[in-house]
Amino acid sequence: MEAPGFWDDTEKSQNMMKELKTLKDGIEGFKALSGMLDDARVLIDMADEENDVSLVPEVEELVNEFVTRFDDMRISTLLDEPYDKDNAILTLHAGAGGTESCDWANMLMRMYTRWADSKGFKTEIIDYLEGDEAGVKSVTIEIEGENAYGYLKSEHGVHRLVRISPFNAAGKRQTSFVSCDVMPDIEEDIDIEINDDDLRIDTYRSSGAGGQHINKTSSAIRITHLPTGIVVQCQNERSQHQNKDKAMQMLKAKLLILKQQANADKVSDIRGEVRDIAWGNQIRSYVMQPYTMVKDHRTNFESGNVQSVLDGNIEGFIGAYLKWKSLGGNAKED
Repeated sequence: MEAPGFWDDTEKSQNMMKELKTLKDGIEGFKALSGMLDDARVLIDMADEENDVSLVPEVEELVNEFVTRFDDMRISTLLDEPYDKDNAILTLHAGAGGTESCDWANMLMRMYTRWADSKGFKTEIIDYLEGDEAGVKSVTIEIEGENAYGYLKSEHGVHRLVRISPFNAAGKRQTSFVSCDVMPDIEEDIDIEINDDDLRIDTYRSSGAGGQHINKTSSAIRITHLPTGIVVQCQNERSQHQNKDKAMQMLKAKLLILKQQANADKVSDIRGEVRDIAWGNQIRSYVMQPYTMVKDHRTNFESGNVQSVLDGNIEGFIGAYLKWKSLGGNAKED
């Protein structure tokens, strides 16, 4: 039998070790950056003294790497909000547009999983609803890694795609919308009281690839918080009870974050950030025809390489958002 408080002490110890590792990694990163700067200065001095132009490419490469790492470190210092260091739960919902929007949701799911892979983060699909013909109607992904929520909170909002539709025989340009919702995966128990009468709990049969319970039992859980209309779903756990526990934790996290953002108790204020998945509400546009451009409408950061962005190279957009927000960007645009 474990001594009283054993698990609490163990959790505290694990949190302390995690924080210690974060601090140690930060110090090591700074030392490496400082060494890189010294190396660049030495090479520049050598090239200047010996008038050796052959060293220029090496200097340029070193300086570019230094700037990239410096920018990454500077961005990490902006992650100072309470849940920035937590894992993230990201949910995509296809908007109006049928198959086209479902395909766009699938493209965004690929973009975020590829970004997570590039960061060495672990991803797991915890809820999945296929499109009628192609793509995905909705998907919820758990992304595990240091500062995952801090980075991905920049992606919260409506994403707009403009392209020539592969599903349109006439080859017409189509505009599609997908909403992206991001919340921290808060591990500790969240002290929020929820009245049972405010909840509608539905069970349904799991769908999607993987899992021994898929399409066999109605173990998946959908919880609707009636006062706010917030819906959370989970289907990847091994039992209905586990799915319900996970969904409730997600609901509490969502209510907590929304209430903090709104800084008010009114339901209308808590839901202030909920918008139609349609024209005029997008935070970012991805244009593939008649020109190629990805532009964030909050920060005005843009990239002409749409394919690179869709392959997961979204660091520029994340960094621009964090800088914009640190300078007083409107938090309700998150």
